[in-house]
Amino acid sequence: MAKVAIITGAGSGLGQATALRLAEEGINIAVVDVNETGGNETVELVKKLGVDAFFVKADVSKLEDVKNYVEKTVEKFGTIDYFFNNAGISGSGKYFLETSPEDIEQIVGINLLGALYGARFVAEVMLKNGGGSIVNTASSAGVIGQDTVVTYSATKHGIVGMTKSLVAEYAKDGLRVNAVAPGPTETPMVKAYFEANPQMKENAESGIPQKRLGTPEEVAELVAFLLTSKAQYINGEVISIDGGFTNVK
Repeated sequence: MAKVAIITGAGSGLGQATALRLAEEGINIAVVDVNETGGNETVELVKKLGVDAFFVKADVSKLEDVKNYVEKTVEKFGTIDYFFNNAGISGSGKYFLETSPEDIEQIVGINLLGALYGARFVAEVMLKNGGGSIVNTASSAGVIGQDTVVTYSATKHGIVGMTKSLVAEYAKDGLRVNAVAPGPTETPMVKAYFEANPQMKENAESGIPQKRLGTPEEVAELVAFLLTSKAQYINGEVISIDGGFTNVK
């Protein structure tokens, strides 16, 4: 029986790269994204690798959308083994006092509420079926403080707290929850942020000991490792994948 993964934000970037990496392992994928074009593209790419996949449109900040993608996955595949709780947005790149309350609400809604809702309803299914594995997407901004991303950083620090506390409650029941903390990575979200703030790209690259941005495929490799059974005794960890960026701050 093939294993089943849900990936949010799977229409591009880290989510799409991870969908393809898990498909290589024979894992069926529920592709969740607000972007239909990107989501359907991921489904087609995954199916070419010989596994089953389907798309569910969802705004993860909306509780009913989250419940729907969980229910649709169980209807289609019968269970949920793995969850890459990944959907997120970066924000405008402005300093905090220049950001609007609407910006704050949107970032918190998608990045933090969306992740909490996802964990809440996916873990419920996993625990009924004897356990499962979740990887949450944090960020280097969830490990250290960074300018121009105050709200984003707050949500990603929240992801770290959620990861550790879920393990405190449910590891005994067969749940594994870890987080990845990517530094600047060549995703559409990061590219858009750097286009709006060109100086930030130079600053980022010069501040990374490896002197380059990461790739979605490099992050996907780590996520796949953490999700799958090869990593059964890793639990509650937040693993930085940032070319040494947070290590030298």
